[in-house]
Order: sequence, then structure tokens, then C-alpha cells
Amino acid sequence: MRHRITRVAVLLTVLALTTSLALAGCSSSGSDDKGDSTSKSTTSEATFPVTVTDDAGRQVTIDAVPERIVSLAPANTEIVAALGLLDRLVGVTTYCDYPPEVLDLPKMGDFVAPNMEAIAAAGPDLILATTGVQAETIAQLEQLGAAVVAIDPQTLDALFVSIETVGSVTGATAEAKELVDSMTEELAGIGAAVSAEGPSTCFLEIAQDPLFTAGPGTLLDDLISAAGGTNVVMESGYVGYSLEQLLADDPQVYMATKGSMSEPSAIDSRAGYNALASVKAGRVYVLDDNLVSRPGPRIVEGVRQIAEALHPDAF
Repeated sequence: MRHRITRVAVLLTVLALTTSLALAGCSSSGSDDKGDSTSKSTTSEATFPVTVTDDAGRQVTIDAVPERIVSLAPANTEIVAALGLLDRLVGVTTYCDYPPEVLDLPKMGDFVAPNMEAIAAAGPDLILATTGVQAETIAQLEQLGAAVVAIDPQTLDALFVSIETVGSVTGATAEAKELVDSMTEELAGIGAAVSAEGPSTCFLEIAQDPLFTAGPGTLLDDLISAAGGTNVVMESGYVGYSLEQLLADDPQVYMATKGSMSEPSAIDSRAGYNALASVKAGRVYVLDDNLVSRPGPRIVEGVRQIAEALHPDAF
């Protein structure tokens, strides 16, 4: 039981990421223009020094255009890549696996426990960290002499702000604006496609043993709303759920994330699940954890995946 609790605790901290959640062992879903990883080494028209307020509520000043960047979260790595700055990345975590080019970059430890010695050896002038399990390491990271910016958006709107923040601190302000505009345009298209559909109630499983889900105040709940769904979970945050409560809520659609921390299988064969309306109707879907849990450029693909599960006729 202690093993199960520990596993879920780690899952929740990863979700609080940027999280993919579920960050390792991710699929490499197709990329498009917004995810172009071509190294551009561009600095747009930004001027330095630049001061930003990060997601830890800290004011951070970057004196000059960063030339050596370390990313300590997979979502941050994907943002840097989407801004065309891969050639400035000198270190990533063992969880960072997208775009494929980052697999060959030096590893700075894992998401939960960054390797301070490896980071120091990389000689970064900018470290993109997150909050949650990394909150206590920010002070240590600052002692290495680099600017440290925490990125941890919990909503789609906050994600857009985070992308613009990364653009500001790297000098890629125009690229960040272009990326955000592209993402909001795609989200608007998804919203338009489902606007004529009636709302579908749903449940989103993020761990099976024990059962965990996401309620209001989480990125996943925000994605459900953007996809035209209604989350049956009323409790805020990432919460444990009982079969009794699930049966009482009886969602029309059942979704589960699949990734390194979650491996849903034979959902319709689980004890008691055959009483769910979603199982009876065959409306059970497995989602790519990386697309719905990592707050990065590919989150739009995650919203579309959810929308297609909720409103298949709209697509």
C-alpha cells in the first residue's frame, strides 16, 4: 500500500508540472509548424535586461540574451524547441523526449531530483525549472550563478503567459507571440467544431491503483472545458476517487491517460465498471498522457484528442 501511495504522490507532482504529468515514456505524436524544432538562434526584437515574474511569484532579471539554457521539465523543453532555440539547450532531464533531438542532449538528472553537479558543469546562464517538487531546489539552482525561471501553468491561459515569459527571457518574443496566436487559433477551431454539440459529462482517470482523477483548478479540467465537456468531478485538484462515487456520477464518457505513470487496460472488464453508462455505450477512450498533461505547445493536440472522444460526430 505504501508503494501505491508513493507512486501516486510522484504522479501528482509530475502532473503539477508542467507535468507531464506523466512525463517519461511519452509517445511522439506528430508535430506541426507550431512545434518546429529548427534551431533559429533568433532574438526577435527583445532588449535586455528583462525582468519577469515567474510562476513561483518571483521577480527574475535576465541581464543578457541567454546562450546556454538548461530545462528541468519536459514541457519547458518543448516550449524552447517550439521557439526555435534548440541550439541553445545544453541540458535536459531524463524525462525530456520531445522533440527527438533532445534525446541526445546531456542529462541533468530526472524531473524530481535535478543533478546539481551536472547542471553546474553545463554552465548555463538560464535555467527553466518548475514548482512543486522542484520548489525547494530553486535556491540551490540560483547559487550556480544562472538566472532561474519557474514555469508551471495550471490553465490554458496561464500556459500562453508562460510561453510569452519564456519568449521574453530568451529574446524570442516575436516567436512566442506567433506560437500563442497559432495555438489560440487552433483551439478556436476546435471550439467551433463542438459548439453545436450538446455537453457530454466525462471522467478522466490519471491513475488506476488506486483510482485518481483531476477536478476543478487543474490543467486537465481546463482542457475538458475547452473540448466542450463537463467534468463530473467536483472536488478541486488531483483527487482519489471511489468506485461508488464513480458509479453515482455515471459519466457519459470515460477517459484515461496512458504514460509512464499510468497504464490503463481492460477498463470495461474491471469489477463494477460494466454498470457505467460510458462502458455500456462503448465510450471509453485512452489518451496520450504527454499531449494532455504537459503544458506545452502540443497541448492543443491533447484538447483535440479529448474533443474527439467527447464529440466524435463533430470531427
